[in-house]
Amino acid sequence: MNDRLREVLVLGGGSAGWLVAGLLAAEHAELKITLIESSDVPTIGVGEGTWPSMRDTLRRIGLSEPEFIRRCQVSFKQGSRFDGWARGAAGSEGDRYYHPFMLPVGYGDVDLASAWLALPGERRPFADVVSPSVQVCEAGRAPKQVQTPDFAAVANYAYHFDAGLFGQLLREHAVAKLGVHHVIDHVEAIVSHQNGDIAALQTREHGELKADLFIDCSGLASRLIGQHFGVALKSERDVLFNDAALPVQVPYATPDAPLAPVTIATAWAKGWIWDIALPARRGVGCVYSRAHASDDEAHAALQAYLDATGAPAERPTPRSIRFDPGYRERFWVRNCVAIGLSAGFIEPLEASALALVELSAQRLCDELPMTRASMDAVARRFNDDFSYRWARVIDFLKLHYALSTRDDSDYWRAHRAPATWPQRLRELLPQWQLRAPARHDFGRIDEVFPSASYQYVLYGMGFRPDTQPLSTTKLKAAQAAFDEAARQARRLVPGLPGHRSLIDHIRKAET
Repeated sequence: MNDRLREVLVLGGGSAGWLVAGLLAAEHAELKITLIESSDVPTIGVGEGTWPSMRDTLRRIGLSEPEFIRRCQVSFKQGSRFDGWARGAAGSEGDRYYHPFMLPVGYGDVDLASAWLALPGERRPFADVVSPSVQVCEAGRAPKQVQTPDFAAVANYAYHFDAGLFGQLLREHAVAKLGVHHVIDHVEAIVSHQNGDIAALQTREHGELKADLFIDCSGLASRLIGQHFGVALKSERDVLFNDAALPVQVPYATPDAPLAPVTIATAWAKGWIWDIALPARRGVGCVYSRAHASDDEAHAALQAYLDATGAPAERPTPRSIRFDPGYRERFWVRNCVAIGLSAGFIEPLEASALALVELSAQRLCDELPMTRASMDAVARRFNDDFSYRWARVIDFLKLHYALSTRDDSDYWRAHRAPATWPQRLRELLPQWQLRAPARHDFGRIDEVFPSASYQYVLYGMGFRPDTQPLSTTKLKAAQAAFDEAARQARRLVPGLPGHRSLIDHIRKAET
């Protein structure tokens, strides 16, 4: 069992499985990478938003950005917009804020929050003052120009895409360009070594598929880490209540409808609704807690939103998705690693699911154990690291609910109750009442969400710290940062093409 690692088997396709297989094959050409998926098991296929890290991931596996944009119904994402979360008045002035991908101008060097609070007169939203991104998004601009190189940015960006088409492109690229072996079959049993390691997957038509390392990308079924090894799911239902979603794909009223360059998240009385603009259609979905809303109530909320946003009257029937919010107590057991939905799922807010797939796959590639003897030490570090990362995702997502002043349902009142907050959030919020979130509040250099993200959400939701007056020098430094953000906005808005205009140009261009 101390032989060098030679073969890796990925169980499950979709975005998670093919991203993992592609990254491993691209960076470890000495290994044989096999992916097995069953034609009997459909993929979830609704994860349509990413983080900017996806640009580096696609570059690492050798995909062309124009091909990706043309093949996967891609649009650009520059952050998220939140409507109605603070006070329950999505259509009124002031109950809207942005969490942009661009860091604030002067971030880490200047006390922006205290200076923003000290601004005289009517206060503009925090994100509007410290970053040009809000103005770029409000103007419907793309984050780059026609001549900007692949994956390079003028304004920081990620992607929206069709998850089903993305999985197909990844599969074609991994098999044809990276040499991944693709097996379509049904796994009937798990074969174990005497020491408890997985030896092989017994399949219906291909017999035993052996490997040295197994990657569980089997989705919510969690066939290896959950079913075979019995690793329990650490439920977060008492913290984040949502456990159901109704996704639907709807066409535009006109083919040249504007493309929103952000994910729009609109709160309703018992949940929230995502709205993602792709070139040929919108992906919309209602997220809710079955403990607080019936399926009929959620369906009615979704239909009312579609009516209000101009969706055509004839619409497909929404799918129904159920999930248990939480993550595994361990992600790596013996010679098996869980990545994707098999490792856990919370909810679609802030598109953390695919980001955690990327982080997991990149960590696996960077620290891949070359022998079985070295695997347990790598596994311990992996488990510690990703338990930390999942917990920080929980903290950040809960922040969106905990600060709301909505009082229109038990759903929001329960979210506001400190008893439902994670311990770390209960400790940090009183500190942030006296100062802004800072880098030293977080234990790692590569945090899932930086302190800037916390500031965008805190102040967007109406949180107002009791800051001390700043010196004249510090106020001048902050004002210089505000002025620079405004200058950047004045330059970027007229200098960047329209979002749909750039997407159309790329889609029509010759390869």
